[in-house]
Amino acid sequence: MEKQWYEELFENYGKGYDKESFTQGTLGECDFIEKEINYNKNCRILDLGCGTGRHSLELTKRGYTVLGVDLSDSQLERAREKAKEQNLAVEFRKQDARKLDFKEEFDLVIMLCEGAFPLMETDEMNFEILRRAARALREPGKIIFTTLNALFPLYNSVEEFCASDKQEGNAEYRENRFDFMSLRDYNITVVEDDLGQKKELECNERYYMPSEITWLLKTLGFKRVDIFGAKLGAFSRKDNLTTKDFEMLVIAEK
Repeated sequence: MEKQWYEELFENYGKGYDKESFTQGTLGECDFIEKEINYNKNCRILDLGCGTGRHSLELTKRGYTVLGVDLSDSQLERAREKAKEQNLAVEFRKQDARKLDFKEEFDLVIMLCEGAFPLMETDEMNFEILRRAARALREPGKIIFTTLNALFPLYNSVEEFCASDKQEGNAEYRENRFDFMSLRDYNITVVEDDLGQKKELECNERYYMPSEITWLLKTLGFKRVDIFGAKLGAFSRKDNLTTKDFEMLVIAEK
C-alpha cells in the first residue's frame, strides 16, 4: 500500500523535526495545559500525534501521567531516546489515530502542532480522529488542540508566512496553492532528513473554519467549545482568533 505524504515526511526525521521553528514553544504550551487542568496531577493525559514526545516528556517532568501515541516509528524512536536521556518513564505507543481503541480512559487529550488532525487525506478521516479522541475521554473531560485556521489564507499568503518563519536547516514550503472549495493547501515540502537525504513531497493539509470545528465537536457531545488564536509557546484565552492567526487553539469540554 502506497504511503501517504505525512508517513514519508516523518521517516528518519526526528532530530531534524526537533530543530524546526514551530517546535520551540513547548514550555509555554505546557504551562497553559497545566493551568487548564488546574494543576491536577491525577489527570491522565493522552498526547495524540505526539511526534518526538516534547509535550509528553515535559508534562511527565511536571508530575503527570502521559501516554504518547503516534504513527511514525522514527518520531517515536526519537521520543524514547529523549526519555532515556532524561531518565523519564513515559509510554510511547505506535497507533493510527483513526483506529484508537480507548474508551473513557483519559481526563485530557492534547493534539498540538497539527498532531494527526488535520493531516488526513479526507474530511471523514479527520473527523474520525476527533471521534476517537472524544471516545477516549472520561466525563468531565477536555480536549486541547491546534489546527490550521481557514480564515488566514483568505487574507494572507501561506507561502509567504512559512518563508518568513523559516530558519536555516528547516523544512521549505513552496508552490502553495489554496483551494477555496476544499479549504486545503497544496504544496511542495522539501526537508533534509537525519541521514542527510533530501526529500521533496507533494503535501496537502486541511484548514478549518472555526464554525466547522465548533459544529464537529458539538456533534461529538462536547458541551463547550472555545476557540482562540494560537501563539507559539504562548497560548492564551485572551487571544481572540483573527484572520492573522495561522493556527487556532481549540479547547472543548465534555
